[in-house]
Amino acid sequence: MGDSSSVMMADEKAGSLLDNLRDFSRYYTGHPRKPQISRVIEFKSERQFVELLHEGHPVVVAFTLRCQWTQRFDRVVEDAAAEWYPHIKFVRVECPKYPGFCIARQRKDYPFVEVFHSPKPAETQEGVKDGSVTRYSVNVVPYNYDLSPYGFREFFKRQGFAKPE
Repeated sequence: MGDSSSVMMADEKAGSLLDNLRDFSRYYTGHPRKPQISRVIEFKSERQFVELLHEGHPVVVAFTLRCQWTQRFDRVVEDAAAEWYPHIKFVRVECPKYPGFCIARQRKDYPFVEVFHSPKPAETQEGVKDGSVTRYSVNVVPYNYDLSPYGFREFFKRQGFAKPE
C-alpha cells in the first residue's frame, strides 16, 4: 500500500512539472498553441519588399512552399518574428505565387531563409546622374543556422543585430 501512494505522488509531481513546462516554455510544440497576431509579412510585390528595406531594419525572407511538410518551418518563423518584432522584419514568400522573385535567388532547395540588411545609398557611377533614381546597397546573408528560434537568436547575435533593450 505504501508503494502505490508513492507512485501516485510521483505521478502528481510529474504532472505538475509538465503543467509548469507547458506554461513557461515559449517553444513547446506538443500541444495546441494560443492564437497570436502574426508578425510575418506576406510578400505581395517587389515594391513592397523594397519599401521594407528602406525602413532601415534587417529583413528576414523565408522562401517557402505552403504545404504540410513546411508547417514546422512556418511555426518557427512565426515564433522568431514575434520575438524580434519590430527590430527585425520577417517576410514569407510563397514561391509558387511569385516564381520570378524566388528564381532570382538561384536556389532550388525549399524552404530556405536569407537576410537582407544595410540599405544605404550606393555611390553613383561617373557619368550617370539621374536625380530621380536612388540606388541602394543591400547585403544579403544566407541563413545557415538551425531553423529554430534559438538558431535565429544566435545568427542575429553573430551578425550584430542585437535587440535594443
